[in-house]
Amino acid sequence: MKAIMVMFDSLNRHMLPPYGCEWVRAPNFERLARHGVTFENSYVGSMPCMPARREMHTGRYNFLHRSWGPLEPFDDSMPQILGESGIYTHLASDHGHYWEDGGCTYHTRYTTWEISRGHEGDPWKGQIADPEIPESVGRHSGRMWRQDWVNRQHMQREEDQPQAKTFAQGLEFIETNHDQDNWFLHIETFDPHEPFYTQAQYKALYPHHYDGPHFDWPPYGPAHETPAQVQHARYEYAASLSMCDAWLGKVLDLMDKHHLWDDTMLIVNTDHGFLLGEHDWWAKCVQPFYGEVAHSPLFIWDPRCGCQHERRTALVQTIDLPATLLEFFGVPLPVDMQGAPLRETIATDKPVRHAALFGLHGGHVNVTDGRYVYMRAPATPENCPLHNYTLMPTHMRARFSVDELKHAELADPFSFTKGCRTIRVPARRWPGSHPFQTLLFDLRTDPKQENPIQDADIEARMIQQLVRLMEENDAPREQFTRLGLSH
Repeated sequence: MKAIMVMFDSLNRHMLPPYGCEWVRAPNFERLARHGVTFENSYVGSMPCMPARREMHTGRYNFLHRSWGPLEPFDDSMPQILGESGIYTHLASDHGHYWEDGGCTYHTRYTTWEISRGHEGDPWKGQIADPEIPESVGRHSGRMWRQDWVNRQHMQREEDQPQAKTFAQGLEFIETNHDQDNWFLHIETFDPHEPFYTQAQYKALYPHHYDGPHFDWPPYGPAHETPAQVQHARYEYAASLSMCDAWLGKVLDLMDKHHLWDDTMLIVNTDHGFLLGEHDWWAKCVQPFYGEVAHSPLFIWDPRCGCQHERRTALVQTIDLPATLLEFFGVPLPVDMQGAPLRETIATDKPVRHAALFGLHGGHVNVTDGRYVYMRAPATPENCPLHNYTLMPTHMRARFSVDELKHAELADPFSFTKGCRTIRVPARRWPGSHPFQTLLFDLRTDPKQENPIQDADIEARMIQQLVRLMEENDAPREQFTRLGLSH
């Protein structure tokens, strides 16, 4: 048996034709939907990038215990477990956060791995002279903004872009190993994550009149731009998505060429979506996680059942994917893994959970049952108490500071830390998240989450689900205090 996962970053469900979008050009996503199962109720868990990838390894929520960071010493890693069980694993990625302090223990869990550089201000090409930067919409400045324009000079052709290099590496792995057994290939591209930089042939798919400043990198915050600028940014995103679609098609072509549909699982997924002016916001992480961010696309082909061109309504999450892969290869699941194998869900739409948690460390804690979404806000403006629990004290691009660690203390073990005590470090507030109040939405009558409802009975039921799932995750007691919840 073999398995391939193609993972995109910031892939929007509502921009894909299989989910009803009528204007984005993505014929290979349509082809994928015809060849497998499309999930209607897939949700993220921990946000954003590296917390989601920790879930991809461990099969359990990350965001209640710590913010962005590496795999912990006590974490179970799906690709490492596969490798120890005789399954060869390979990662081809251009996701720059793997090569930073806050993501440094993930890629080395694979048997082999390859990287491609250059996305989003990656400190890649060295140039002391300032690059030429056009007049641009947005509130960008600083090292990443400058470095991105240095990097763009070195990726003028499609084959020079990190996504193209990454897929080429994955395709090479398939061509080399298609006649071998017992391997897992993880192809992971940062696209269509911002900035939405791509080639002219993809932009030409979306002709429109625009004479404003350059705009392919929206800021994280309120959408103050003009309607024309917002629409232009959406077209720029769509062009990047169409490039993703073209390279996905090359994977599907090799599946056809080498008859891999017979014995190879294919998973196509993302870590989260992205707001493109909806709710008058850009991006993610600085507002509640509306469906554009949290309600994710997911496609799976399982050769054991052979279900094609079908849809599933069961509520599933990122934490289910490592369990699904381990079960596919006949490898026992670790006792701490909370995700469920999706074999029967793929085949018959068998439910695996009644409700799902999702959120970001220190932000709203959200729960959905597939009908309602409840977004529980911090109980006070101070958003306290809040700590990171870790043995790997790093942030996204830096280690914890000496001042932070001066206030650290040892905490008692959690149920999943295998007897290890963690370091308890006061956490930083995520700016901008907390002016939003607690929100409740009925997705059946309000799928775009534009009109919050007030219903005490429904709220009580959702709180009950929220508390139950937090307790099952062995959430720190302070999280209940921070949210004003009793348990």
